[in-house]
Parts: sequence; structure tokens; C-alpha cells
Amino acid sequence: FDGDQMPVHVPLSSEAQAEARFLMLSANNLLKPVSGKAVTVPSQDMVLGSYYLTIDHPGELGEGNVYRDFNEVEMAYENKRLGMHAAIKVRVTKVIDGEEKSALIDATYGRLIFNQRIPQDLGYVDRRVDPFGLEINFATTSKKLKEIVDLTIKYHGFAEAAKVLDEIKSMGYKYSTRSSLSIAVYDMTIPPKKKELLEAASQQVDEITELYNWGELSDDERYKQVIDVWDKTTNAVTDALIENLDKYNSLNMICTSGARGSMKQMRQLAGMRGLMFATNGKTIEIPIKSNFREGLTMLEYFMGAKGSRKSLSDTALRTADSGYLTRRLVDVSQDVIVREEDCGAKSGIIVSDIVSGQTVVEKFFDRLIGRYTVSDVVNEETGELIVPANTMIDEDMANDIIAAGITQVEVRTILRCLAKRGVCVHCYGADLAHGTPVAIGEAVGVIAAQSIGEPGTQLTMRTFHTGGVAGSDITQGLPRVEELFEARRPKKTAIVTEFTGTARIQSDKKLSKVIIQNPVEPTAEEVIYEIPFGMRLCIEDGQEVKRGQQLTEGFLNPADVLHMSGIDAVYDYIIREVQKVYRGEDVEINDKHVECITRQMTRKVEIEDAGDTDLLVGTKVDIIEFREANEKIEERIAAGEITLRKAEGAPLLLGITKAALMTESFLSAASFQETTRVLTEAAINGKVDKLLGLKENVIIGKLIPAGTGLGKYRSVEVENLEAEAEPAITEYTVSGDEETVYEESGDSLVIEAPAADSVSANE
Repeated sequence: FDGDQMPVHVPLSSEAQAEARFLMLSANNLLKPVSGKAVTVPSQDMVLGSYYLTIDHPGELGEGNVYRDFNEVEMAYENKRLGMHAAIKVRVTKVIDGEEKSALIDATYGRLIFNQRIPQDLGYVDRRVDPFGLEINFATTSKKLKEIVDLTIKYHGFAEAAKVLDEIKSMGYKYSTRSSLSIAVYDMTIPPKKKELLEAASQQVDEITELYNWGELSDDERYKQVIDVWDKTTNAVTDALIENLDKYNSLNMICTSGARGSMKQMRQLAGMRGLMFATNGKTIEIPIKSNFREGLTMLEYFMGAKGSRKSLSDTALRTADSGYLTRRLVDVSQDVIVREEDCGAKSGIIVSDIVSGQTVVEKFFDRLIGRYTVSDVVNEETGELIVPANTMIDEDMANDIIAAGITQVEVRTILRCLAKRGVCVHCYGADLAHGTPVAIGEAVGVIAAQSIGEPGTQLTMRTFHTGGVAGSDITQGLPRVEELFEARRPKKTAIVTEFTGTARIQSDKKLSKVIIQNPVEPTAEEVIYEIPFGMRLCIEDGQEVKRGQQLTEGFLNPADVLHMSGIDAVYDYIIREVQKVYRGEDVEINDKHVECITRQMTRKVEIEDAGDTDLLVGTKVDIIEFREANEKIEERIAAGEITLRKAEGAPLLLGITKAALMTESFLSAASFQETTRVLTEAAINGKVDKLLGLKENVIIGKLIPAGTGLGKYRSVEVENLEAEAEPAITEYTVSGDEETVYEESGDSLVIEAPAADSVSANE
């Protein structure tokens, strides 16, 4: 306890109490707004207890016994005639279609206890085929528990899920205590194969060094091969360790269940620590062959210390970088608020699997859920309508789409939203925290910024240096996300073809050349791209290439993508690359958050031809202003002025810092960065701030235009239904002389009384 102090705020007013109960209560916030998956999931002891309950142990006391009902099983266990994990048969009785039926099922005592607290219709067992079997008839790791929570929310809602979570928690604590798992140094069993694996690796390294000494390998190649050998050996030792471990070894159970630690840590305890990073991010080529049980040699200890210092300093730096990225993201997207129901956009983006090499980074299914369709989704073979146009896709619909063999669908997106201010419900889709269409007034921009920034601390910091070989230093993790959102030119830019045609590859020792021939006009000149030594090609000889296609490995420059392939390709590239980074680190983020930031990066248009509008050539205007100017011209053309011309502009791609400074609101830009410059320019240009975003309203102390602060909600009048029977007194008119007359007129009560000045306050 370090003496930190925190205020506790107690909701006093009825509005504050309602907000706490309905909006803030943990039971109503079981889903993450980042991904729509459960956020409240069992961890540590709860996982261990549940895992201990649901494993089976062949050969345990009482195996193969048959019992009449659960009570008999319980009695056998209490009387020490039956082990918790022995495979047994139990008769289960249920009422099905009004009839009492029973059947013998396979179970263990532990699984019977666990299933008593879990809904029996989560979809693990097909109840039409097997109405009696246990729903959870497998060992529950932390991943499986998360799945159980997700399914409970899906089929039974938040209230039931909250109860199930409490039950899992209680069972977990109770049975992790009962299991009395403990660990000793001897639980770290060293694999017998380790010695021979290390000897084989050392021999390989000696052979590589000999080749280097003879001058057959460069120093870079030698380094790369040595690192490769030790990497493979470390993995082989880990595999041998896993094979050799007893399934019921305490340490193994703790790792396998997902309660604490991972195989990486088991490897360091009982296998070998492996390769370490030096301070500059380069891998030290001498591995740590020992593990913690054997103890480290002095040299190994110092190398390990170097790696540990690197990771600690990384963590400290990462926190600051991640916080700054979040701040820029919030600033650029703070005025993205849901303001209308449907903007009527007729186009969207096409979603399919995001693939990187051979691995699927993000599944088609995940990209479909909670999005509105642009047009009807039809099964091409049967002609059956799966999802009508302008309908939100739920999980069942997404499964139907995939079952019909459809691999891509066009869905609505905020990148194409035509709303004059903010975005519309249909382009945004579902509010991930509740799985229902987003509410008008939701500040989706801030949610997007926090969803991307918050997991930033979990991403790796390092740029991997694989020994200075050209093209192989890869920027990853947080710096890569920053590079994408700032629309910077990557360090190692891939070479891209500007022409469509057939590629021929010519290579000698120093230089490779890729020659593009135009198949349409064979007379056209060939285009030659020189490929520097060490850059790896990602096309083959004779392959057909399209304009904008990568010729070498590396990252694309977003500005080149915009120039060669258009704005759609930029959207696709940024979403795909950001997802690669996050999913590579096992962080799930929904596409729409990335789309929200990308939308803000592409809000400006550079005017190339002003036509008959009031815009100026060369100026950078907001896309809304550009559309409105052209709409006015269209109206005039429709009215008969046929000679008028519309303005033409090229879309711009701005980094988030630049986009935040170029926002329409000068108050928001000034509070972000470069305050003096922003305010001076605003004063010179006589700018007007329309106060449409969140920040500018906070600055001047107005209610923010989000949630109940939106004009739409503030002008709501609440009818008092109970008082309808008797008219409410709302208006007093005092006039005349003589005695008082009460006269009812509609819902206002008019009081007429003698001389106004003679009426006392009491009367």
C-alpha cells in the first residue's frame, strides 16, 4: 500500500443515480467497445479452479462406475469412493415435450459441478441430437471460459451473463483452493533431449563459422544463419520440454489453463533462455543455453541482464509514446459524432479476409458483423436473398453469407458517409459495447481514438535489426502504427510499378533489373526498374503486373498508393496494415475504429479547377464544403444554366497531426499544438468557429454536442401522464375588480380578481 489517495464520487441527484445504474453499472458493460468481445472474463485463480474441475484423469479412483443420479455421485465423492476427475456414467432425467425421459451420460464429478452453474444451451452440444449430454464436456482453459461468457451474453443477455460470471468466480476460487496446487523447483523438469540438441546446434554453428573463415559467406550472412540455427534449437528444446512434461504437473497445469504464465516462461525455467536482445535492438548471437533451474554462467548472466534492461527501458518509453499517439488521435477525431439516422450513401467498401502472406490476419466473419449492407446479398447458386439492402448484419446472417460461399460483400462505411456534420447510424453500424445500432449522439471519434491508443502500450517498441541486411530491418509495433497514421514515407519503401504489363527479371551479382513491357502496345517503350542489392523481389519472371503493384518486399508509401491507385486503395492499405500490427500482437480492434481515423486523414480536397464555384485553385478545402459548392452548381444547371462547370479537386492524405491542425475549428486546433500560429492565422483570416466539436465547447464552457447534450435531446419535453386527469395550473392572469372568479380554460387556470395592485402576495 503506497498511500495513494482517490476521491469517491457519490451520485446524489436522480439523474446522476439513473446514469450510474443504467449506463455505468458493470453488469451493463460486459462488452469491450474496442472489439465487441467480453471484457469481464475470469482470470488467474478462477481459471485454474475451473480448469481443475473440468480435466479428466485416467485411472483415478472410481473410474467406470455408473451412478443413479448426481446425489449418488456426490455421496461417493464425499465418502472417498470416487475421485473428482474419474470418467463415470450418470443417469440424467429431464422433462422433454411434457414427458419425463432419462439417459446415461459420460461425465466426471468435476464437470457435473461445473455444468450445474452454466446454461445448457450455448451451442456446444446439438440438443436435437443429444438432449442429455453435458454442455461443457472438455477442460476449460481461459480461452474457453471467454468463449462461454461470449455465448452466454449472446443467448441470454447481460443479466444472466453477470450471474454466470459470479458463479464461475465462486467455483474457481473454491476449487483452486481445493486443488492445493503448489510448485517446487523439481516441477521444472528438464527435457533429456536438451543436451544432444545443443551439441547438434553448436556443430552447425562451427560449420557456418568455417565457411565464413574460407570467405564463402559475408559477415551479415554468417550472422543471419547463426541466429537462425539458435532460433530453431530454442524451439526444438521447447517442443522437447512440452513432450516431456507430465499433463498433471502443477506448473504445466497453471500454464496450459491460461491462469498465469506461458510456454515462453516455462522454456526459460526448464528449457533454455535462448537469444537475447542488445540495447540497440540487435540480437546477441551467443544464446543463453542454461535455464533458471540449472542456473546461468557468469557470461550468460550478464547477457541476460542486458536483455532485461532493454525490455524495461522499452516499456517506460512505450508508455509515453502510446499516450502521445492517443492524444493526437483524440484531437483529430473528436468532432466525429453520430448526428443522423441515414445519410443515404449508395456506396461503401468491399470487405473480405485480410491476408498477410499465408496467414489470415482478420477473418471475413469479424469484418461483417455490425455493418449495414449497401445492396441485397444474394446466394448466387440458389438466387435466395440472404440479407436485404440497408440491413445490419448479425452473427447468424454472417454465418449464412459464409455458408453460401460468398467471399466479399460491400458494406456501408463512415469513409463514404454523406452526412453534412458528423456521421450517420447506417454508415457506422453497431455500437460494439451493446451489439445494437449506434445511438444518435454517440461520440464515436473519441471511442475510436481510445480503442486504438489504449492497447498501444501492449505493442512492441523495437525495430528488429537482423544484422544490417538491406530491406530486412522492419518497423513494427507502435512506431509502425504511428508511421501509418502520420502518413509518413516508410524507412524501407518498396519499389512499385507505375505501369501495367509483363515483368521480365534480369539479374547479375550487383544489380537486378525488372523490365515492364506493355502487352497492349508492344511498340511502347520498356520501363526498367533497378533493384538494389539485397532487396528481395516479390514477383516472378513473366508475371503480369498492374499499376501500383509491389515489385520488392517492404512497405508502401501511402502517398504513392493515393497517386497510383486512388483513395479506395489508401483506405484498404491503412486498415490492412494497422490490423496486421495489432492482430500480430493478439489485440483485437474493430475495423470501424481505424476507418474513423482514416476518414479524418482524408477530409481535405485540393482544388485543381474551380469551375464556376467560389472556390480558389490550389486551396485545400473540407470535402463537405467542396460537395456543397458543387451541389449549388448542380441546382443552377438543373434550373437551366447549362454552361456552368463544377469544381474539380484531388483528394489529399494528411497525417493525424496535420489533419488536427487543419480542422475547421480554430479553438480545437489552438488547444492542440502551435497555439500562437493557429490563433494568429485565424485572426488574419477572420475565421468563425461554429462550435461543432467537443473540445471547442469544453473550452468556452458550453454543454458538449454529444450524448444528451445534442440539441435533439435537449429540446425533448416530458409529458406528465398522471396529471392528465386534472388540468395543471400553468398561468395566472390578474385583472379587474370585485370578487374573484375562477375560470378553467384548457390546461391554464385564469384567475380574475379585483384591482391588481390590491392583491396581496398571499392571495
